[in-house]
Amino acid sequence: MSITPEDFSCPLPITDHDTVQLAHGSGGRLTAELVEKFFLPRFANPTLARLEDQAVLECPGGRLAFTTDTFVVDPLFFPGGSIGDLAVNGTVNDVAMGGAKPLWLSAAFVIEEGLPLATLHAVLLAMEQAAKDAGVTIVTGDTKVVGKGACDKLFITTTGLGVVPEGVNLSAANLRPGDAVLLSGTIGDHGMAILTSREGLSFASRIESDTAALHELVAAMLAVCPEMRALRDPTRGGVATTLNEFAKSSGVGIMLREEAIPVRPAVRAAGEVLGIDPLYVANEGKLIAVVPAEKTEAVLAAMRAHPLGAHGVCLGEVTAANAGLVAMRTALGTHRIIDMPVGEQLPRIC
Repeated sequence: MSITPEDFSCPLPITDHDTVQLAHGSGGRLTAELVEKFFLPRFANPTLARLEDQAVLECPGGRLAFTTDTFVVDPLFFPGGSIGDLAVNGTVNDVAMGGAKPLWLSAAFVIEEGLPLATLHAVLLAMEQAAKDAGVTIVTGDTKVVGKGACDKLFITTTGLGVVPEGVNLSAANLRPGDAVLLSGTIGDHGMAILTSREGLSFASRIESDTAALHELVAAMLAVCPEMRALRDPTRGGVATTLNEFAKSSGVGIMLREEAIPVRPAVRAAGEVLGIDPLYVANEGKLIAVVPAEKTEAVLAAMRAHPLGAHGVCLGEVTAANAGLVAMRTALGTHRIIDMPVGEQLPRIC
């Protein structure tokens, strides 16, 4: 009996799947198909299309702002957003809080075996739109597939690069007594949207995440106040944690006014039901700015002229007394210490 080469051939592998397979992370044919069918069409640009192990970029002159973050939010889709736009907006905001113009992102994905490809595609569509809206380019990335139970559906790590304009020097260590503490809008929206969605809770008004890219708002504020002291987006730990970090870094006190703190009624109601203070709840589309007192009205006007700062307020002021502490003057005229949170109130909110 004669033997032909066909006797040694293997059947073609099945490449038509509805869910992510371990083989999608093998580096072979299915990996290439995943990249070509799902990732490249969403993030198409000449740098990424080269599929090199690195992105070679023409960098403008000046100082670079560089940040990285990992997103493990549960659920993947929530009222007002998804892990996809959250990953883009969150990293854009971290770059912007240094006063920088965000330019480029990288994105790395850890995908659990069995994740529906339709779900992955929806996440990538959200990332594509968020990147377009923010004017940033996703220039490099990576994908890994792990077995069932090794991660929960999908984790995304994003890294951002941007350029800091000349003369801008923002730092949590810059605060001075007399400075004003400003906030761009209502607090607690993102964290409460995640929690109520996760737990299936409902209130009279729907709570939606505030996820948004803040770099254009930052640019408008810096245009009227280049000498701004500090910026921060109060994500995990909320406004309370951010202000405590400011006070400790600068060795100053911060005094807030309770009546100035903007909280949506549904968020306040959810907090009362769950026993959670909105001051400690994450935000993904708000910023805190500390500015010289004489610039307060100019910066507030610039904030309120932008859609993402329309409800901007002055929360309080920086003081020389009570160094390292944040306090609040309540509506009753008493004082309350706003300390750092202890433990994790809301896990996996970003």
